[in-house]
Amino acid sequence: MPRKYIYGVDISTKSQLRYHTVQVLAASRSGTHTPPRTIDMEAHRQAVATISAAVRQFFARREPYRIFHGSTNSTRPRTAATGHARAVDISALRNVLRVDSQRKVALVEPNVPMDRLVAATLPHGLVPPVVMEFPGITAGGGYAGTAAESSSFRHGFFDQTINKVEMVLASGEVVEASPRSDDPRQDLFQGAAGALGTLGITTMMELQLVQARKYVRATYHRCASVRETVELIQKMADPANSANPHDYVDGILFSKDHGVVVTGTMTDEEPCNAAPAQTFSHPRDPWFYLHVQDKTRPLPAQTTVTEHIPLAEYLFRYDRGGFWVGRSAFSYWPFPFNRWTRWFLDDFLHTRMLYKALHASGQSATYIVQDLALPYATAEAFVDYTADKFGIWPLWLCPLPAPQQPTFHPHEVTSAKLVKAAKTTLEASSPTAPDPLPAQMLNIGLWGRPPAASADRCIALNRDLEDRLAADFGGMKWFYAHAYYDEATFWKIYDRPAYGALREKYEATSLPSVYDKLRTKAPAANDEESGWKRRWPFAGIYGLRQAIASKEYLPRTPPWRQ
Repeated sequence: MPRKYIYGVDISTKSQLRYHTVQVLAASRSGTHTPPRTIDMEAHRQAVATISAAVRQFFARREPYRIFHGSTNSTRPRTAATGHARAVDISALRNVLRVDSQRKVALVEPNVPMDRLVAATLPHGLVPPVVMEFPGITAGGGYAGTAAESSSFRHGFFDQTINKVEMVLASGEVVEASPRSDDPRQDLFQGAAGALGTLGITTMMELQLVQARKYVRATYHRCASVRETVELIQKMADPANSANPHDYVDGILFSKDHGVVVTGTMTDEEPCNAAPAQTFSHPRDPWFYLHVQDKTRPLPAQTTVTEHIPLAEYLFRYDRGGFWVGRSAFSYWPFPFNRWTRWFLDDFLHTRMLYKALHASGQSATYIVQDLALPYATAEAFVDYTADKFGIWPLWLCPLPAPQQPTFHPHEVTSAKLVKAAKTTLEASSPTAPDPLPAQMLNIGLWGRPPAASADRCIALNRDLEDRLAADFGGMKWFYAHAYYDEATFWKIYDRPAYGALREKYEATSLPSVYDKLRTKAPAANDEESGWKRRWPFAGIYGLRQAIASKEYLPRTPPWRQ
């Protein structure tokens, strides 16, 4: 029996069909609304009061403290906060407090992961406009970090879809802040976005929602060069291009002569019987990037293929395999890489388990996992650089809007050197080239294990990337990854006076700074990271053991499919 879906929910069985017909279809029927889902707000207020009291005590003593969230999607080496004598535990703030169908908003706590957020909103016929593609990324992480996905060209960074936040300041005071120009704390809202929690602790946020549809009609555009791929993704993401009303745009560069731009449009249109909806969350399903590669490899350039994907399946299409980084596990362990081994080892190959194993094993030091945002004008040159220097394929491409400044989100660098280089590049390809520093930027995901990988080699590669990114390509990086900037270099790139003024204004100077939190220290020669526990095969065995003990593979059925 073929599967049937509503918003990515499998309704193939009669019992599932009856339940979801009542709970989901009624939510989207014209003129009706599902009552807002509510959780006791008093419990939230008590939890925030406890956090506030703890923070107030640290502030009175001018003592630094750590925040324990309970999970992370950063690849930087972790320093455990749980059980620490000076730690504030906010891991219990993991509830969707309310979904208001009429206002199209959701009130959520910061530790709500994306898969549970989507599961809570879909029964109301709604979905967040920006959904990070790893199910375990939290709403709070999306605000405190830099989160931009394939719908960001239209909706902006994740924080640009938030109406307001509740925060516990470093003094213990509980406040609200919003992006409204008439809000006296508008500067706090903007400054805390991407600042890694260094201005206070986010305890609640009101998220915008948009109308959900049953499917995403995904079209894969085959390109034959890096330049063609970059130019097409810029065209598809151009907000002025009304001929392309897409909801999602991203791309994959498999090699210099095989690129694919993926456009997605939400629709209630049913797929034809000859082409049933494609899924990616079941153990026997293909990994998304391999599926796209197989679909487009035989196509001639400038041709397309289209298919329907249930909405939730599309939102989390990159979970299995962690885009493609999970493939490297088959090199670490001498296992064949095929559909049978991917099925057999499926529990270990979702992003939550991959993160657990990566941190426990210490192997993140032997990977390059970086997201970089660059002007379109320098993107092709940057790909040439990464191909020569890192030898990592595929690469992910995601169009981004330019954020309001000052900000820690990546934004265009306007040095005279960059402007000159950009103009030269563009004029060589087109005499009518646009402004060399447009408002739109391109995120390039550089993720993988370079040839002859070692911790020392990867540190050297990361440092070379940092040295050249802003100076030669006008780019900036995400803060979730390994960072080796010295402090002087870091503050030449980012706006220290504006950030320092905010820390003074909101009494946050006793908290670690952004630089303090993101700096990655190279391990000492006698560090445990260099000991036997971090060597093959012990590192992998230990990482697998810790991942299994975490039980992050449970439940095997995604919450939006239950």
